[in-house]
Amino acid sequence: MELFRCASTQVTSLRTCCWTSRQLFCDFGEDFTVQDPTEAEPLMAAIQHISQGSPGILTLREEADAHRFNSGDLVTFSGIEGMVELNGCAPRPLHVQRDGTLEIGDTTTFSRYLRGGAVTEVKRPKTVSHEPLDTALLQPRVVAQSPQEVHRAHCLHQAFHALHKFQQLHGRPPKPWDPVDAEMVVDLAQALESLKGTEGEPLEEQLDKALVRTVALSSAGGLSPMAAVLGAVAAQEVLKAVSKKFMPLDQWLYFDALDCLPEDEEPFPNPEDYAPRDCRYDGQIAVFGAGFQEKLSHQHYLLVGAGAIGCELLKGFALVGLGAGGSGGVTVADMDHVERSNLSRQFLFRPQDFGRPKAEVAAEAAHRLNSDLQVTPLTYQLDLTTEHIYGDNFFSSVDGVAAALDSFQARRYVAARCTHYLKPLLEAGTKGTLGSACVFIPHVTEDYRAPASAAASEDASYPVCTVRHFPSTTEHTLQWARDEFEGLFRLSAETINCHQQAFTSLAHLDESQVLTLQQVVLGVLRERPQTWQDCVLWALGQWQLCFHYGITQLLSRFPPDKVLEDGTLFWSGPKQCPRPLEFDASQDTHLLYVLAAASLYAQMHGLPGSRDQTAFRRLLKLLPLPDPQDLAPIFASDLELASAYAEFGPEQSKKLHEALEIWTVGPPLEPLTFEKDDDFHVDFVAAAASLRAQNYGIPPADRTKTKQIVGRITPAIATTTAAVAGLVGLELYKVVGSPRPRSAFRHSYLNLAENYFSRWVPHAPAIQEFHHWKWTCWDRLEVPAGQPERTLESLLAHVQKLNGLRVRMLLHGKALLYSAGWSPEKQDQHLSRRVTDLVLEVTRQVPEPGQRVLVLELSYEGEKEDVTFPPLHYKL
Repeated sequence: MELFRCASTQVTSLRTCCWTSRQLFCDFGEDFTVQDPTEAEPLMAAIQHISQGSPGILTLREEADAHRFNSGDLVTFSGIEGMVELNGCAPRPLHVQRDGTLEIGDTTTFSRYLRGGAVTEVKRPKTVSHEPLDTALLQPRVVAQSPQEVHRAHCLHQAFHALHKFQQLHGRPPKPWDPVDAEMVVDLAQALESLKGTEGEPLEEQLDKALVRTVALSSAGGLSPMAAVLGAVAAQEVLKAVSKKFMPLDQWLYFDALDCLPEDEEPFPNPEDYAPRDCRYDGQIAVFGAGFQEKLSHQHYLLVGAGAIGCELLKGFALVGLGAGGSGGVTVADMDHVERSNLSRQFLFRPQDFGRPKAEVAAEAAHRLNSDLQVTPLTYQLDLTTEHIYGDNFFSSVDGVAAALDSFQARRYVAARCTHYLKPLLEAGTKGTLGSACVFIPHVTEDYRAPASAAASEDASYPVCTVRHFPSTTEHTLQWARDEFEGLFRLSAETINCHQQAFTSLAHLDESQVLTLQQVVLGVLRERPQTWQDCVLWALGQWQLCFHYGITQLLSRFPPDKVLEDGTLFWSGPKQCPRPLEFDASQDTHLLYVLAAASLYAQMHGLPGSRDQTAFRRLLKLLPLPDPQDLAPIFASDLELASAYAEFGPEQSKKLHEALEIWTVGPPLEPLTFEKDDDFHVDFVAAAASLRAQNYGIPPADRTKTKQIVGRITPAIATTTAAVAGLVGLELYKVVGSPRPRSAFRHSYLNLAENYFSRWVPHAPAIQEFHHWKWTCWDRLEVPAGQPERTLESLLAHVQKLNGLRVRMLLHGKALLYSAGWSPEKQDQHLSRRVTDLVLEVTRQVPEPGQRVLVLELSYEGEKEDVTFPPLHYKL
């Protein structure tokens, strides 16, 4: 362990002597100030006036107490009329002046303040004082959520101290599963000086010798999931030290995964099974043994999703050797393609992968990490339209499923597939610094249930997926519109500003930046706009590019009748075939888009805009629609964009340089950062999303919903992603090992911003009962078709024999196969038919090749409304 300490340095130190338990120690010095803690103090300080200026001056009403504020406080506002830009804005730092007024930053460009409003919330900087290591070793302040966790952390603290003592005495760690070495560690722990409380008082705690012994027995190993969890937390602490955002750990964090060890194992197993094999898995073998490693290598897992969490999971699978044996493997399913924004948190992708399917790129990257790992990429998403691909034959070869999905709808579907096929499900999700990891085991734990707030969360968050060309939901159109805002009004300005500082070379730009720049400076306007009319002309061209010409070009690449190699239509399932729009100034949405885009473009270039819609309509009538040939080219994918860059020769380079010399003359452009309370910002996103929805026949969101959804975007961060992937990896050990009781498994939840870590045993599956019959969500009635195949009458009789209940209705999907309410004649017609013939006749659907069961739903005479009966699996 390395530790540095000085007045100006904050250090996070990670000690790595034990791999089934880990410790993290933070020393941020004696006087560390957190500028932006998570806790906010609600208040209601009424506002009298706010000036426009730099800085803007806020005057409180007489009844408001200005002494409640301190310089450096971060405040938020609501209810302001006129200067609405402040309502709901990100917390703004203030400076208290001698006369009691408050400086709140630059308000020059904000609307004029009219009346009302209040300061409604304040975040106050907090000072943290940490003890140095020598003091903290004897007076440990531990992060824990309960007294029981505090005691366990103190015992682990002593266990780690004893392990270091053992290392000092013997020059080596304890041998794997060696009882003699383990008892020596226990003796060393007992001989240590008693721990003291924060006030120096001795802690009267009894050492948990069994815990210390178990830590010592497994301390020589190395588990990559543990490294992922604690490495992620350590990285977040580094970010806290650098940014002074969020409270740091105070001061020791202990995390153990001793629940991964088999409960029914002999106390001291055969050391030979845990001895090194001179292979990459020796650290893992030292904990679980060579037999477990062999079993792990022959597993075949399905990974659904190759985004941020999916990449981390696949990397983890490669490191632990999941599916790296002869009959093992991992199948990765993801329909998305690699885009530039993925690189900040999806670390299996590189710039040269833009435009390629994520599943294929991730599979290749994982294979480079572990050449023994067999990874099969599939570019079809899992949903109702692909059950002929992910069907009975496919799932019969799968041992388990890991889900890394970004919507509750997708999670519910995959979970239902796991319940149907009785496969264990490992599932993880993140939202900013929040993360969760869960495990669902057939007949052992509950099945997957979306949180109670899932429906609301789904409405208020974006699925992180490719929305550029194949949107199918309102959320997709909103995400696309949000991305358009970023590209047009922030990224392009930043790129041109950057080039303005060193415009003699394009070497610092990659292919996407060069071609994006080409589209900006060689598009409708070949030079910077000089007037409001120039900005309106540009906005008209952008409308034509996005909603007419761009769609036309997309359809030329993928015609409406395009057929894939397997015979299915390209525009089918979630892919909805778009149609180009024709600009109509009488349409409010068309007008709103051009007005908002022109206003934002003018702001970016420091030009005055106009809010006069009457004058704006007159101006539009005078301007011709830009010719598509005058528009910059668009690229249907990042792969095409990269290909275009490959053809970017000296002539095009010279042309771009000449154009840039024109664009870089003058003051820097103003990059615009999206603000949910800026009317033009929201107007642009709402109009763009609505027009995109019209292109694809998707129900549009109104302005209120747009503001609600777009305003709640929470970016994914790499630290939380790595942590939840590590937590999933720990549960994987238990799933693959020998059958484990429910008490061995853990659901996990963490909040890295608030230093909250919780793990708990999943609930048992709920038992339902009807008359004398009991079942859980994992149960089903299994009935063989028989030879010759049974009739419907025989099937109903067999069901009654199994559970003693008379069937009232029988359905296959939505198709009714039998009803006790039918006339005797109709019942007789159906009862005499073979089951498969009846299903074919009623549904007009032939079973897929390889389909092994028909899933039938039953209701019974006398049933209650709130009862969900097990499905009937009719084995073909």
